[in-house]
Formats: sequence, C-alpha cells, structure tokens
Amino acid sequence: MPSIPGREWQMGGRTRYNGGVDFPEALRASRNRRHLSQLELASRAGTTQRHISFIENGRSAPGRALVARLADSLALPLRERNGLLLAAGYAPVHPEHDLDDPALAPALEALGHVLAGHLPYPAIVVDRHGTLVRANSAFDVMTEGVDPALLGPRANILRLALHPGGLAPRIRNFPQWARHVIEALRDEQRRNPDARLAALHAELAPYVTESAPGDAQLLGFAVPMELETASRGLLRLMTTVAVFATAADVTIAELKLEAFLPADRATAQALTEGAARAAPVR
Repeated sequence: MPSIPGREWQMGGRTRYNGGVDFPEALRASRNRRHLSQLELASRAGTTQRHISFIENGRSAPGRALVARLADSLALPLRERNGLLLAAGYAPVHPEHDLDDPALAPALEALGHVLAGHLPYPAIVVDRHGTLVRANSAFDVMTEGVDPALLGPRANILRLALHPGGLAPRIRNFPQWARHVIEALRDEQRRNPDARLAALHAELAPYVTESAPGDAQLLGFAVPMELETASRGLLRLMTTVAVFATAADVTIAELKLEAFLPADRATAQALTEGAARAAPVR
C-alpha cells in the first residue's frame, strides 16, 4: 500500500487517519446523530449507498472533494467540518481565531453595533458553551443582585440563569424557565457532543425541578422569563436567538446573539422609561 502524507494505512483492517483518528467512525457518528441512513446520505452527496458503506467499513478512502460533499450533505457546523477533513487526513478549510485576534475586530465591532441597536432591551453575545462574550448596557438590569463570582470575565449565561446565586431567585416562573434552558442545553449536547457542554449539563441539571404538565405559561409560541427587578419591577421577557450562518471563521460561526424582548407592553414601557431615566443629561 503506498504511503500517503497525513494518513496511516493498516493492511487487513480498518483504515486509520491522522495518527489514530478514525474517519469511518467519525462519519458514522455524524450521520447517526442526524438520523440519516447510508442511502439518504449517499443520495444527498451524489454517490452510492455501497460507497458510503465501504467508507464506513474502512474499505474505501474518500477523496477531499467527497469528504467536503459529505460535510455539506450532513449540514455540519464549521468546527465539525474541519474535524471530518482532519480525520480523513486533509487540512481544515475554515480558519479559527481567538476573539482577541485583530482579524476578528471588524466582526466584533459589527456585533457591538447590533447590541446597541437592541437598546433599551437587553442583548448579549455568547459562544457555543454559553460563555458571555459581550452585552449591551441594558443587560445590567438582569444582573441586579447577582453574586459577583458569577459575573467574571468568563461568565456563563446558563450558569447565571440557573445558579441560586444568579437570576434564579428572581425568576418568578423558574421551574418552567429552567426546564426550557436545560432542555435546550441537552439538545445542543446531542447535536454537538462536547465535554464542556456535558460537564455544564451535569453541574446545572440538579438546579432544575420537574414541572407539572401544562404548568408553562406560554405566549402561544414561546416560554417567557418573568423576572423581578429592583429598578424596573416585573419584566416578562421572551428570548430570540440569532446565529451567523454565513460566517467563514469557526469562532464567529459559533457565536449566538441572544436578545431579551418585551413580552408585553408593561415590560416594554418599563425598559424604555428606565433607560431614559438612566441616560446621562447632555
């Protein structure tokens, strides 16, 4: 068997790539998480079920173009696309920069404008683990009385929401809201298995109690957060989440913009009037 840079070949057994990373298993796991059969994946990727079977059994090594088509067909996030390419012995396509890298400065500046545009309503940007990246000034109303230890430079918004020292004591409908948060975290963990997400789920799950069927007071399309605040009174907030689907950088693609919008007129008025009172006199 010829030697191919970046790969290891095992005669008479499963092919391993990149120093032991198992591409067949990585492909099979990604396909199974998305509940696709080999035939469905083959149809999407423009190949045959037999070829997919050979790849997953280690009997065939895919070319770079096919790996890219498989990643597209599975709708993998950029990090997982890079991982699949690496597992197959190819260089990753999508760059990944630290948030303080100058290359990301224009994107972060744009995010700052988006956050400011949500005022007087709270809005934040978080990474894939729920770590708080940026927040607008209106978010301060939500963190009134929170344990300062939960508000450090690497504050986690999920921990902030569910921890007894965070928002939990002030969320009037905490059982329903907490169930919504922990289920979203569990779904994210299923879609993108990650040790940090698993550890966060294990840490936060004990704070969440089972809610009785029909307990959630819905708006008809969302579970609102009913938050008691000292400066604005009771706020009923619904959450919207935006992602940067066209981003080419892994770090930016994994950021989420979470906005807390008023679920009723009283909340909208309280936030608007509170912001006006807090605005500096010019």
